[in-house]
Amino acid sequence: MNSIRVLYKKGCGPSSSHSMGPKRAAALFRQTLPKEVKKISVELLGSLALTGKGHLTDKAVLEGLAFDNTEIIWKGETVLPHHPNALIFHAYDEQGHEIVPPKTFYSVGGGDLEDEKENFLPIAAYSGYPHDSITEVTEFCLKYNLTYYDYVAHFENDASGLEDFLKNVWHSMKGSVEEGLSREDHLPGDLQLARRAHKLRDKANERIGIVRDMNLVSAYAQAASEQNASGADIITAPTCGSCGVLPGVLYYFYRHYNITEESILHAIMTAGLFGCSVVARASISGSQVGCQGEVGTAISMAAAATAQLWGGSISQIEYAAEIGMEHTLGLTCDPVFGLVQVPCIERNALGAVRALSAASYALATDGMHLVRFDDVIDVMYATGIDMQSKYRETAQGGLAKIMRERFNNR
Repeated sequence: MNSIRVLYKKGCGPSSSHSMGPKRAAALFRQTLPKEVKKISVELLGSLALTGKGHLTDKAVLEGLAFDNTEIIWKGETVLPHHPNALIFHAYDEQGHEIVPPKTFYSVGGGDLEDEKENFLPIAAYSGYPHDSITEVTEFCLKYNLTYYDYVAHFENDASGLEDFLKNVWHSMKGSVEEGLSREDHLPGDLQLARRAHKLRDKANERIGIVRDMNLVSAYAQAASEQNASGADIITAPTCGSCGVLPGVLYYFYRHYNITEESILHAIMTAGLFGCSVVARASISGSQVGCQGEVGTAISMAAAATAQLWGGSISQIEYAAEIGMEHTLGLTCDPVFGLVQVPCIERNALGAVRALSAASYALATDGMHLVRFDDVIDVMYATGIDMQSKYRETAQGGLAKIMRERFNNR
């Protein structure tokens, strides 16, 4: 299992798999080229082509290459067996001859890349964790009387560097919420969607009790998600498209509970551990498993963080995370116009509320339950693979299809 320092990345939205990953792939390819190169062509395959324009994939690739004579080729009908998000780079000399072998990258979710041999390409080398399942992690923690965040700290190779990293993650998350709450403009793209986070926050403050709290946590999650949709800097948690859930929940505790920064950082560690387990065991790529892998994982991460902040036991924290994913199984990824806006932003807002609900339910029990977190992750992955491709970030079905037809008939 990779380090949480691989999971949490700071970058520009709107999509970790469609913009962050391709931009990095382009930069890696550019570094390998000789001076003789006169033209570059880039084939965007599968989901990268079908929703690439709304996700700004072409813009990200061009920025990563920083090469004037570049041709983008959209090949949505071509899907490679390993993953639906693939890019193939070609470089030519002045006579039009290919001067280096074509290079294939897979953008596998969360901004992560694999090469044509399916080798993982980490951004930096960090020590990972010896277990890939939360069951094994939990058994280890119980054996040595560790918390989940103790486990993370125990296996990190640079404890001081980890603390600085976590502070940067939290401050970036906090900043994305606060900046999002301050904005009242429209999001880019053909939908011309007006930002709502500030209005949700204001409406919440007119209410009392549980309705106020639900509106507040939704507003905070929506604020971060709207920042992502605008192309601003966010933290993948675990992806750009699901980046609002965990920051929304953590900001809620920061503003309305007497929670120390140390507790927030510990919660980020625990949340990250569950996210890393999903990456190791399944997928967080919407184009591979649907939105259950993105927002579903984010809900599990936030539910685990919430249960810990409320003083839950190891078993209750694991149960909260399991509930968060179990009741998101089958969630499709059908972005309208290929934008990370509808239904993505609302899913983040409501996902944050669901995380609180999952944690509160788990803490009302003794933590004993039948379905383990690992079980539901295995089912999530199998469900995603069985899901028709039109419901997996291709914008060919679901809400994307209905809304496209409605706009075309105007």
